[in-house]
Amino acid sequence: MLEKKNYANGQATHKMDGDILTYFFKTGKIKAQGEYVNEQMQGKWMFYRESKGDENKLWQIGHFVDNAKHGNWQRYSKTDEIEYDEDFENGKKL
Repeated sequence: MLEKKNYANGQATHKMDGDILTYFFKTGKIKAQGEYVNEQMQGKWMFYRESKGDENKLWQIGHFVDNAKHGNWQRYSKTDEIEYDEDFENGKKL
């Protein structure tokens, strides 16, 4: 999962800081961020939509247990409206 280190422009694809893994777009803006323990996504993760402004817009927020969606997940549209609000257990939608 963490093989590629840099984009062609030299920007890092990801960075580990303790147990927090951050993925970047090639522009350097944050693409996704959350806990990464024992090579698995755990806990709360936030995913961002790349935008032209200074900050990227929140796209999805939810929780993982051992790389599987678990708990509440919300996805937002480009206009910040909730597109869906769903619950998962062990990667399966309830």
